Amino acid sequence: MMDKEEKKIAAIILAAGKGTRMKSNKAKVLHGINGRPMINHVIATAEKVAGKNIIVVIGHQRETVRKNASEQAEVIFACQDEQLGTGHAVMCAIPHLSEEIKEVVILCGDVPLLLADTVIRLIESHKKENSDVTILAVEVDNPTGYGRMQVDENGNVARIIEEADATLEEKKIKKINSGIYCVNKEFLKESLSKIKSDNAQKELYLTDIIEIGYRDKKRMRLFVGTDIDEVVGVNTCHDLIKAEKLMQKRIGKIS
Repeated sequence: MMDKEEKKIAAIILAAGKGTRMKSNKAKVLHGINGRPMINHVIATAEKVAGKNIIVVIGHQRETVRKNASEQAEVIFACQDEQLGTGHAVMCAIPHLSEEIKEVVILCGDVPLLLADTVIRLIESHKKENSDVTILAVEVDNPTGYGRMQVDENGNVARIIEEADATLEEKKIKKINSGIYCVNKEFLKESLSKIKSDNAQKELYLTDIIEIGYRDKKRMRLFVGTDIDEVVGVNTCHDLIKAEKLMQKRIGKIS
């Protein structure tokens, strides 16, 4: 991607969580994949897309995460003092976005296998469609446990339905949310100001911007990725082993 375009795109990486399901004292994003903390893999991808416009949201073990991330690239850090949800994490990063930024890519610090080429294609699709939000989705045979993408007859994403809230019919939807987004900066700021923590967790969910945008008749589009392995999230030790194997397989293909 050209330098001129890079200056208009920022990446926000969510890396504040503790990761209690890892059953480890180490912050989740510091667990290694192929000898490097997984956050560093995500930063390497972000760098190819956004240059130096990378904001890493840190919280749990922030100084150790900061040290590791800084070894990978020159990034900006935003502190999330209390982990109040993904929407709140992005809010913490907003003040660090420069005026010239037009689009914001939101990445997850625990999704280390995502390739820059996929993110670039997501951004290109977002621009071509003149979208307010474009969500990276993947299609899976067994979508159990994932948020389903509800798309209307015009191809707009109406909402992301979490497994616990899905009807039997909705559970048949095979397009799932990866947690990776490309969002128009102004819409992001506007929609984040409208989300509420009226849920069981009392948290501010980033996914709520989808319903807000749809209600406000914004362009909410899907970009469907071709490789489900790229969006594997690491939440448990089992996931970490799986991600390590996938990375080794990828390296084997390249060499």
